[in-house]
Amino acid sequence: MKIIEFDRWKPSADDPRKLEYAGQRTAAEVFSELKHRLEGMGYLPDEYFDLRDEWENGREIPEEADLFCTVDYGASEGVYVDVYLKWYDKQQKKSVTESFIVGKTLGENGNDLDRMYLVASAITKAVHGDRATRTRYMKIGGVEEDTGGRVVHLSQQEEKVIIAALVEQRERQEEAMGQTEQLLRRMTGSITAYMDTVGQRPLRVSDYDKTVLAIRDGELPTFLELYPKVLGAHAADLLVEAAGRPGAVGRSMTRSLLDDVGQFPEAAYTTACEKAIDIDDPQKVSTLLANAPDRVAELSPSFHGEMACYAWADHRYIAREIIKQCSEEQIAAAPSHLLELFSYPGTADYEMLSTLVEKGISGGGSSGRILHMLTYQGRNSWMAAELLRERMWVDINDYHALQSCVENGAADVAKLLLDGGIDFGRYRQIYPNSGSPETIQALEEHWAQLQIQAQGQADEQAPDGPEAGGMQLG
Repeated sequence: MKIIEFDRWKPSADDPRKLEYAGQRTAAEVFSELKHRLEGMGYLPDEYFDLRDEWENGREIPEEADLFCTVDYGASEGVYVDVYLKWYDKQQKKSVTESFIVGKTLGENGNDLDRMYLVASAITKAVHGDRATRTRYMKIGGVEEDTGGRVVHLSQQEEKVIIAALVEQRERQEEAMGQTEQLLRRMTGSITAYMDTVGQRPLRVSDYDKTVLAIRDGELPTFLELYPKVLGAHAADLLVEAAGRPGAVGRSMTRSLLDDVGQFPEAAYTTACEKAIDIDDPQKVSTLLANAPDRVAELSPSFHGEMACYAWADHRYIAREIIKQCSEEQIAAAPSHLLELFSYPGTADYEMLSTLVEKGISGGGSSGRILHMLTYQGRNSWMAAELLRERMWVDINDYHALQSCVENGAADVAKLLLDGGIDFGRYRQIYPNSGSPETIQALEEHWAQLQIQAQGQADEQAPDGPEAGGMQLG
C-alpha cells in the first residue's frame, strides 16, 4: 500500500502534469487513515487507539515531522503503544517531541507484547513505507529484495482460520471473510495485490464485493475499473463505503461516484456525509454538501443544518466550516437545536452564534434553553443581548424564554424581550413568584415605560391591528 503522507499536493496551475505543495494535512485526518489501515489488517489494539486531545480541532501536522513508536507494559495493566511526532521548531530553534496517539491492549503476557510490537511496526511502515531505505538514499539499481520471511502474529481465532483453510481447502471460508481479509492485507499489503500475485481470487466474490475490497484497500485503479459494472444496483452502498475511506484516494473515489450517478437516496447520502465527518475529512464533507442539492431528490431543507449538528459533537471545527459555507436559506431551515449547541457554558461561541443569527436561524423551541445557558451566572449575558439586538427570533408567546432571563437575574436581556413584544403582565400571571425583587422591579418599571410609549403612539395615529407570529429586534 502507499504510505500515509503528512503533506498535501495539488496539480500546478502552470502545468497540471506537475504537483505543487498545498500545505500540511490535519492530524485527525492522518489518524483516521492510519486507524483505517490498522483495522483492515486486524492490528487495531483491542482496548483503545486514540488521538491525543491536543491534536484535535484541525491542528495540522508540522512540516517535516517524523513519527516513531514505543511499546511497553503499563504501570497497572496492559501493554501500550505510544506514537510520537518529532520535528524542528524554527521559531523556538529547537527540536520538539509530542505524544500523538496512544493505543492499549488489556492483555499483558509475552504474546500481547509481541503483538503490540507488530502494531508499532505496522504504524511505522504505514508512514515510512515497507523498505527501510528512503527514496533519496536509494542505491543505484534500487533496493535489494527482502530475502527473509515475513513476521506475522496470529491470534487464536486467526490460527483457526488458517487451519480451517488448510483442512477445507477454502471450501467454506465465507464465514471467515473478515479475518481472511485481515490476513491477506497483512501478508501481501492488499487483497488486490494478492490477486495480482497469485493470479486468482482469494475467495469467490462478486464484482460488487471486489469493488468494496478495492475501496477498503485504497486501490484506485482497481476501483475505477470495477465500479461502473455495479453502479446500477449498488451506487448508494458504494458512496457510503467511499465516503468512509480516509485520505486522497477516498476523496477521488467519492468524486468519481458523484460524477457518474445522478441521484442518491437521502438516507444513504446522509450516512455518507456522517462517514466523512467521522474520519475528519472537511474537504470531502464540503464536496458532499455542495453536491447534495443536485444529487438528492427533494432534499430536506434542514439537511445542511443537521450535518452541522452531527459534526458539532466530535468535530466542531468542521461544524463551523459547514455553517460558514451555508446559505441563508439553509441556515434558516436548520434545527434551532444548532443554535443551542454553540451556547453551552464554557464553550459558548459568539462568532458562530452571530453567524447563525445573521443568516436567519430561529430560536424556536430552544429559545428558553439558549437564553438560560447564556445568562446563567451572568457569564455570557452580553452575548444574549447582542443576539437579540441583531435579529434572533423569539416567539412573543415564549414566556419560558423570559422566565430563563428573569430567574438568572438578567434584567437587561429580559428588557429586550419585552421590547420585542412579550407581554410582561401575562408573564406575571403565569409565573407570579419568579425572580428576585430587584429584577422584577426593574422589569415592571421598564414595562410601564413601554406602556406609556405605546399610549403616546396610539394618540398620534390610529393603532394598527395586532401582528401575529414572532418578533424581530434590531
